[in-house]
Amino acid sequence: MTNSPLVARTLFHIGPAPISETVVTTWAIMALMVAGSLLVTRRLQLRPGKLQAALELIVSAIDSQLRDVMQRDPAPYRALIGTILLFILIANWTSLVPGAEPPTAHLETDAALALIVLAATIWFGIRANGVAGYLKTFAQPTWIMIPVNVLEQITRSFSLIVRLFGNIMSGVFVIGIVLTLAGLLVPIPLMALDLLTGAVQAYIFATLASVFIAAAVSEGGSRTEPPREQANPCP
Repeated sequence: MTNSPLVARTLFHIGPAPISETVVTTWAIMALMVAGSLLVTRRLQLRPGKLQAALELIVSAIDSQLRDVMQRDPAPYRALIGTILLFILIANWTSLVPGAEPPTAHLETDAALALIVLAATIWFGIRANGVAGYLKTFAQPTWIMIPVNVLEQITRSFSLIVRLFGNIMSGVFVIGIVLTLAGLLVPIPLMALDLLTGAVQAYIFATLASVFIAAAVSEGGSRTEPPREQANPCP
């Protein structure tokens, strides 16, 4: 990364709107994810092939993690959390593509992801408890806590931004500096570490998003248990 993470390099304009390199990379990742999902889901079969088996394994892993974290049926949250997880994972790993900068190393991408989580938290909280029920949660345990609880919502989103941005940006900078000073072969162990860091940060972001949504949904005291066949599978 040669530019400041606070400044995105503009590639072209669409009308008055500048389109930065970060936006183009994000569009490319989105196109890749859409094309990949269409490819692996167009011919689903009862006897899965290797590609379908890999997809089912990923979905099962996401469902298992959501069920463990949220303690409820993962179906309503699978698409959102799974998409966030895969997007951040792919975005983080674009640092290994020559000439590409990961979108997650720029504040605007991380802020957008955090805003999506905040909006989803509010949406699922209102859907589970109603508007009045959700607003009452800010007055728990007493109305004096309303400013603190509102501030907590903001700081949680800010923490998501800072955590993802700091870890990914620092990894890109370290690899770029070592690559400049030491040549092509020496940074390979650091690039492997960057792969691990990218995967861990994607997992942490998705897990925290699950925790925030689960907290908003659980405030009303209602809990949707997983289907009995999933909770207690028959041998």
